[in-house]
Amino acid sequence: MATAVKSNGRRVVISGMGAVSAAGVGAQPLWEAARDGRCQVRPLKLERPYGGRIKIAAQPQNFDPLAHLEPEILPYCDPFTQYAIVAADEAMAQAGFARKDIAGPRTAVVIGSGIGGSKTIDDEAHKEYNTRERADPLTVPRLIPSAAPTMLGMRFSCNGPTFAIASACSSASQAIGVGLEMIRSGAADRAIVGGAEAAVINGSLRSWEALRVLTPDFCRPFSAGRNGIVLGEGAAIFVLETEELAHSRGHAPLCELAGYGTTSDAFDPLRPNVEGPSSAMRQALESAGLTPDNIDYLNAHGTGTYANDITESEAILRVFGERGARLPVSSTKPIHGHALGSSGALELAITINALREQLAPPTIHFKAPDPKCPVDPVPHEARRVPMRAAMSNSFAFGGINAVLVVRRAR
Repeated sequence: MATAVKSNGRRVVISGMGAVSAAGVGAQPLWEAARDGRCQVRPLKLERPYGGRIKIAAQPQNFDPLAHLEPEILPYCDPFTQYAIVAADEAMAQAGFARKDIAGPRTAVVIGSGIGGSKTIDDEAHKEYNTRERADPLTVPRLIPSAAPTMLGMRFSCNGPTFAIASACSSASQAIGVGLEMIRSGAADRAIVGGAEAAVINGSLRSWEALRVLTPDFCRPFSAGRNGIVLGEGAAIFVLETEELAHSRGHAPLCELAGYGTTSDAFDPLRPNVEGPSSAMRQALESAGLTPDNIDYLNAHGTGTYANDITESEAILRVFGERGARLPVSSTKPIHGHALGSSGALELAITINALREQLAPPTIHFKAPDPKCPVDPVPHEARRVPMRAAMSNSFAFGGINAVLVVRRAR
């Protein structure tokens, strides 16, 4: 197992966050939906007819890019980039920064996206194979995964390291963790990090249906009778900085980003493995300087697929021992959908608010316990939980695991 990057005296805090999700624009609507157990899954909306079996998704409703963004930048922005910019504007405002306040070479931008410009790819394929229209000359700059971080870098004049991370469903959590490590190491003083995805499109849905992991009705993590995921979309962006910088300008941070662990199963392209996730959780704890007993809530990857929930449950028990069966472990994916490369960012935003409000959000649609998933999923309703620190898990195809730990700000 790789050695975790510890703080070396440089504590990193989250000074602001923003989100776009099926709950709407804003981190607060996302939290309120998660806290109240309000499912945001709705009938599927696509521009072109879709003849597949799946008829539901968790998509941002009535999202109007012109209500939030300048018309001149839209030709460069696939929906995943649009979501990222809107979420970043909110994060910057909450952090107390005007657009150019953190300009310069000491601010990094790292954004995760599993696919990048999915809609752009789908639209251009439709032109090529159906309508025979000419390709849009801005197709390439719009579809590349690095479109989101580069547009954010230009928007905020950040000249530091700027790049995308594409590691399937761990993309956002790895991007956030890399930002943490860059600040701890001294490579940057601040970072704009998170994830964005907009992959509810015809081609993507067909592909996920072929994998047989999509549920036609309800996502039920850790429950008996669970039968798959619901695809979602959205973005969540965070402003990271050293605790010293936040305090020097009189800003009260949301929380401390205390730990990060990432590992690879090196096992199978699709099948999960217990060792990789458990090692990532241990590494995140080491990075935070905490023990398992210090974690009071865990936001699970919790996909609602049969094998993944069993594997995650086993990994949690391996790390937390007997306490793992009593630790509040909820999955919020039944609420906001599985947003692929941005899921870790959306779930971190929820975890931060859970920590701040001392309230574990519920796992909704839970029917009955599965003996193979012996964790406490906080079924149906939120639960008041005294929290010192919380953990958020992200596990991806290919066995890429990323775990984040947050604790209350000093």
